[in-house]
Amino acid sequence: MIGKVMNELFATILDRQANPRPESYTVHLLNAGEDEILKKIGEEAMEVILAAKGQGNERLTSEVADLLYHVLVLLAARGLTPADVEEELVRRRRGPTSAHVPPLTAAITVTKKEEA
Repeated sequence: MIGKVMNELFATILDRQANPRPESYTVHLLNAGEDEILKKIGEEAMEVILAAKGQGNERLTSEVADLLYHVLVLLAARGLTPADVEEELVRRRRGPTSAHVPPLTAAITVTKKEEA
């Protein structure tokens, strides 16, 4: 599910890049340049940390979503895609320690059950 939503969001970011709209925050970020995008990623990363340290799961989820959005904008600005990141994650799983890493879906299932 998250893959579908992230792909749709990335497609929207690419559309804003190709067809700029003056009122678009994404267009503003892309026009401001990489330094501004990186600044926003740093701000959002700090907000993720603060949320994790005591602002609750709802706030943490919101801040992680903000961070992911800004990372997707950076990827678009650099001509990269989420598929490039996925390829890197796959490559890492094939490394010598991959036998010790549980599948992501199993980790999500366990976490959800523990919260219930």
